Amino acid sequence: MSKKPPASDEIEDKAARLVRESAKKLGFLPVEPRELTEDDNLFDEFSPAAGEILPAIELPDVAAEFPAPSLPKKSADKAPHYHGHRDRLKQRLLESDGEALADYELLEAILFRALPRRDTKPIAKELLQRFGSFAEVINASEGELRKIKWIKDAAIGEFALIRASTKRLLKSRVIKRPVLTSWAKVLDHCRAAMAFEPREQFRILFLDKRNRLILDEVQQTGTIDHTPVYVREICRRALELNATALILAHNHPSGDPTPSRGDIEMTKEIVKVANGLGIKVHDHIILAKEGHASFKGLGLI
Repeated sequence: MSKKPPASDEIEDKAARLVRESAKKLGFLPVEPRELTEDDNLFDEFSPAAGEILPAIELPDVAAEFPAPSLPKKSADKAPHYHGHRDRLKQRLLESDGEALADYELLEAILFRALPRRDTKPIAKELLQRFGSFAEVINASEGELRKIKWIKDAAIGEFALIRASTKRLLKSRVIKRPVLTSWAKVLDHCRAAMAFEPREQFRILFLDKRNRLILDEVQQTGTIDHTPVYVREICRRALELNATALILAHNHPSGDPTPSRGDIEMTKEIVKVANGLGIKVHDHIILAKEGHASFKGLGLI
């Protein structure tokens, strides 16, 4: 059982007594108290006689006599367990260019800046469970994202930045390059631009005579299963841009890229009118979350 520390009053009384006794030994206090008169010089009582050498007296160590009461040690603030995990994840990202990271780990890293004081692993896993894939998380609507706990403005801004950066990067790989020799890049560009849009978009890639991209433009945005397409507007815009070829693209939010009868008839009409103006339609691509369909590959152009 630990010894009970003395009370503060007891400590003060004992300390004062030690000080007084030491002062008397040194001659700094009168041995016997007496009444003082106006003629008394107080300094005489405390001053040693001329030439007198005071004896060397070792003063007691009051601090040692009364050690400070032991207080419970405050535990050092430990860094959250996920801080070390973040450092390791960043190192793996740098070493492998991201290829070694699972989808949830990549989402974790994206959320680091948005949620600097929170473990992002369970949040990333919940996002994947809700939306199905990395791409669908990044392209999810703001309203759907806000249904996930901790996903606020900062995280939504990070996802928007990823989307914009991806589109810009993929578009830069197509511009001023022969499109027909970079078909995979064109497909990647179209997929990033519209495959995960919640409504149908009809997009046109206008090409010059060397099959380089002049402009990528959304011509119409429709509903979840229909987009109005105006053949005359498409051809007018192509002539305005001095385009000599087109690539048509639209998305199917339903997830099935199979061309509908309306898609086929509309494409044939565009090809017919464009050919009459000296403009070639290279392909019509339908994009969905889980694949794509090429009219040229299907023999429909």
